[in-house]
Amino acid sequence: MSARFHETRWTLVSRSKGDDAVSRAALGELCEAYYAPVVAFLRRDGRTEDAARDLAHDFFARLLAGGMIAGADPMLGRFRTYLLMALKRFAADQRERANAAKRGGGRGHVAIGAETTEAGTGWQIADERAEAPDAAFDRQWAITVLARALATVEAELRGSGKGDHFDVLKPWLTGDAGTPSQAEAAGRLGMGEGALKVAIHRLRKRFRAAVKAEIAQTVSGEGSVEEEMAALIAALCGG
Repeated sequence: MSARFHETRWTLVSRSKGDDAVSRAALGELCEAYYAPVVAFLRRDGRTEDAARDLAHDFFARLLAGGMIAGADPMLGRFRTYLLMALKRFAADQRERANAAKRGGGRGHVAIGAETTEAGTGWQIADERAEAPDAAFDRQWAITVLARALATVEAELRGSGKGDHFDVLKPWLTGDAGTPSQAEAAGRLGMGEGALKVAIHRLRKRFRAAVKAEIAQTVSGEGSVEEEMAALIAALCGG
């Protein structure tokens, strides 16, 4: 696994419990990382796209206000599990309120960056039709983890002057349609097919390490990383 790690999500959670700029930045990163899974859950829980996005902003605004994050504890395990439990309680509460009376007034929105979606990734994932909200959350979490890991690998290669290698070899990571033949890819990179096979192997190995590093940010111990890797694969395969 790469020696370069981002701060763990649990460290970010601990920092987010304060009331200063560092805490706000920590929570902002948490919101950005989990925005797409939260929207996916709410969509499968019966909300329209617009309503799901509005409620996702409300959910994270409550996190920013410190209303739900105080109980987060790394000793309890995965942050993903904690967040999903909090989201379920939030969604149930919103449903009860909606049944009692329509909510009115403006909402304070959390500034969240562009969310990760599955469109265009090329990764083979389960059919999301008739998908349970929990499964939708986990599937989108898995897609987001892969996308963040892919972005890490891309940044590393471009930073080392090998952006062309990433552009040509990326389809062997994502399975995008139109993957060139190995002979064609080797020609584009000016190397033999044997060298290309080695380059693909190394890139896949680095990508897997980046995925593990991303997962390691969300669990309380190294022993849970392989379990989360298995959960990620299961989420993409539909079980």
